[in-house]
Amino acid sequence: MSLIDLLTGSAGNQVASEAENKFGISKNQVIALLAVAAPLVISYLRKKSQESSNEAEALNNALDKDHDGSILNDPAQATARQQEGGSILDHVFGGQKASVENQLSQNTGISMDKIGPILAMLAPLIMGYIGKEKQSNGVTSGGGLGDLLGGILGNAQNQAQAQSSNPLNDILGSVLGGGQQQSSGNPLNDILGSVLGGGSQQQQSQGGLGGLLGSILGGK
Repeated sequence: MSLIDLLTGSAGNQVASEAENKFGISKNQVIALLAVAAPLVISYLRKKSQESSNEAEALNNALDKDHDGSILNDPAQATARQQEGGSILDHVFGGQKASVENQLSQNTGISMDKIGPILAMLAPLIMGYIGKEKQSNGVTSGGGLGDLLGGILGNAQNQAQAQSSNPLNDILGSVLGGGQQQSSGNPLNDILGSVLGGGSQQQQSQGGLGGLLGSILGGK
């Protein structure tokens, strides 16, 4: 299961529908948020696991204990696990959490009072996806997580580049707007490329979500 499949599949769509009903936010806005939040969370986790073996083992244990992928078959868990999702985001983003939420709010049109709670719904889904990929790839220790997470990000970027007719294009283009409308090519590719690889100087100078998150991440 690729990251693109998570964004376009039934689990992502069901959680987006629940968020729409709970917060009065358009389902397309939630899917667009997930499209950026998922690679962003994975990028931060990859960085942490590469910088600290203790972080890598803690992530490995958390995935084994709490994120086995079952949420992908029962997306209704996302609402019940919203508080847990908030704790996940606190750990993933640390002191940058407010900055990340602010940038996401500005570029998706989701207000600051709702962006955090919606992200908290999405976080367990993202972690469940990582946990399922961990099992599928036979990763049993923290030492293999950096490569696993890097592979997820690389595959997402390659798939986005290969799918010029990706169904997320219209959603992302219409919801994000701003700098992304000025970018040529695939909107999803622009966003994923910027988040995963830091983005081109042209994209960063235009602003938009890709450049902003690229600057927060400082590259891959």
